[in-house]
Amino acid sequence: MLTRGNLLQQIEKLLISQGFKTSDVYDQGAFDLVARKNLLILLLKTFLNIDSINEHNAHEMKQLANIFLASPIIIGEKSRNGILEEGVIYERYDIPTIGFDTFKNMIAYNEYPEILADRGGYFVKIDGNVIKQYREEYSMSLKDLASLAHVSRATMYKYENGIVRANAETAMILEEILNTKVTLDIDLLKQPQQENIEYSDDVNDLSKLGYGVLSTNKSPFDAVAKMKSSDKHSPLMANVEKNRTEKTLKRMAIPLKDLSMVTTSEPVFIINNDKIKESIGTIPVIKSWELKEFENSKELLKMIRERKEN
Repeated sequence: MLTRGNLLQQIEKLLISQGFKTSDVYDQGAFDLVARKNLLILLLKTFLNIDSINEHNAHEMKQLANIFLASPIIIGEKSRNGILEEGVIYERYDIPTIGFDTFKNMIAYNEYPEILADRGGYFVKIDGNVIKQYREEYSMSLKDLASLAHVSRATMYKYENGIVRANAETAMILEEILNTKVTLDIDLLKQPQQENIEYSDDVNDLSKLGYGVLSTNKSPFDAVAKMKSSDKHSPLMANVEKNRTEKTLKRMAIPLKDLSMVTTSEPVFIINNDKIKESIGTIPVIKSWELKEFENSKELLKMIRERKEN
């Protein structure tokens, strides 16, 4: 019987076999695993039943994916309606959700799904250029082709211009008429379109240096910070002062380092405790009073770099 643990093991083994660097598994938060290959970063969450995800965790997952320029994907086994079908995308809170075989096809064979399950059935995106080329080659009007495909002229116009998706049955009819593939694959591995990141409204010392700060509730770190004016700077992945003991901080340094390496982020502790020196393990420590004295982000990054080297 498949368990979430088994599923995560399969995913991790597949990614490593295909040259991905993977993080440790974090199965109690907004994501379970982060993987990177060259510039491609995947933020992954697993469920046996994909209906188990809640809106809050999904929202945090999407926000983190935007920060890290990663592709968020949920991988599962079934939904309330049954086993997830191979080659079909099931969205949950606007996050692509697929079965393991579909994920394997993408990672190992570069075969991408083209069917999206939605209310009312299965849908595909029509390649409008194929439709237009066929019509021009055979001097056929939109109305003529629409009649053959048993849809309205207005609907065929929307297919040709990429305005709406078609149901799978209509796509099959069009492929029979044109004798060619008319559907578009959906590349879930490409970097998704950027959404607005909901940075904290609090004016803090990082925000004064030009960073947007995203606090987290379901992740192995307290916050991530990113320069609002540029994507050139790596995000900061931070654990911040919460009156934790040094022993607890040392334990937290392990996932902080692990995840920062995969996401190419800068790990840092921002704390008040004067007993702790300039680093915890290999993670630089910035005291809260030091942070207040920086005039710009360059000064902060310089100190982080110096303490990392030391």
